[in-house]
Amino acid sequence: MAPSVSRRTVLATAAGAAALGAAPVPTARAADGHAPAGTERMLRDAADYAVDKLRAVAPGVTAFPVGTKFEKWVYSQSGDWVGGFWPGTLWLAWLHSGDDTFRALALESVRKLAPRQTDTSTHDLGFLFYPSWVTAWRLTGDDTWRTGAVRAADSLIRRYNPNGHFIRAWGALDNPRDAGRIIMDTMMNLDLLAFASRQTGDPKYLDIAVEHAKTAQRVFPRADGSTPHVYDFDPTTGAPIGPGTVQGYSPTSCWARGQAWGIYGFVTIHRRTGNQEFLDTARKLADFAIGALSPDHVPVWDYRAPQQPYDVKDASAGAIMACGLLDLTAATGRPEYRQVALRLLTALARTCLTKNSARAEAVVARCTRNRPAEDGIEISLPYADYYLLEGILRVLRPQDVDRAIDLSSL
Repeated sequence: MAPSVSRRTVLATAAGAAALGAAPVPTARAADGHAPAGTERMLRDAADYAVDKLRAVAPGVTAFPVGTKFEKWVYSQSGDWVGGFWPGTLWLAWLHSGDDTFRALALESVRKLAPRQTDTSTHDLGFLFYPSWVTAWRLTGDDTWRTGAVRAADSLIRRYNPNGHFIRAWGALDNPRDAGRIIMDTMMNLDLLAFASRQTGDPKYLDIAVEHAKTAQRVFPRADGSTPHVYDFDPTTGAPIGPGTVQGYSPTSCWARGQAWGIYGFVTIHRRTGNQEFLDTARKLADFAIGALSPDHVPVWDYRAPQQPYDVKDASAGAIMACGLLDLTAATGRPEYRQVALRLLTALARTCLTKNSARAEAVVARCTRNRPAEDGIEISLPYADYYLLEGILRVLRPQDVDRAIDLSSL
């Protein structure tokens, strides 16, 4: 059965979209790469708000935030799949503020991920270790973090299926369920493998990343640039079975956060390989998503859900997409991608921050985790906070972001 939304929610969201659609939207000055002064002020204010919120909340955080309930963080002791985003956000707060409290808290948090280095039960080791341990190594030079990130990459490549040329998304290696399932999100975990090849000189990690990306490139994008969330293969033969979904509306819809993962993931693997086809795929996905945005520039949770564009929102998809579009601008030289990225970031800064709530512990509101499961509708999510701050600092302090996550190309 299709998930339902109350008429009250639809009307309220529609009214908000109409009001925001009439508001002026800042544009980019493409020629010199700078944003207009008013846009920069808005983004700096949002980054300052994030730092102030973290300064108030972070000292009391003892585990890994996974989402909010009644505006307060709910935690995982092990990090679930999102554990890298909390220390990653602290690292970015340190870069923006210079406050060494954030550096100390980030190091305290990354240490807690140590047991996950040898976790072979998930494809999300890139999410866990890139914004946390790779960034820790890049910012501190302590080889402990580099070595651990490479060890996590060793765990990730064990999930590679050579018959189908893909990295399995879900399930323990000895569990036959979902053994042939890949999901768009995995594109964002491939950069950990690129990092491991650069650090060790062993091409096997990047080779697996490229093989997975080629498979994803072959089966995910539709003719119009939209994508499903899931694709299944026969795990024994590698033969394709077909598309599916878990977090999207249907196998033929387009889950907004998955589309954003695809944009950012494909342009990143292009940066690490120089493969033009990966860049072309990133552009194809981006062009669809840009065309599907509602006037308020806050993505709905699924671009093809029946009630879009007046459905519930997912601000996290907008923050992720903005980062990918900024990468696309650098890779293609096309200023229109930067213009849309700035519209996304300013829309989030204007309408999605938690400024109106004294009790809120997160920075970004209006996120949706899993609409079909009615799990986390219009809440806060740790990756929304992380990617909003990353996107803003890519505009305001690109050299500092490069120090943290490596924006370089071959």
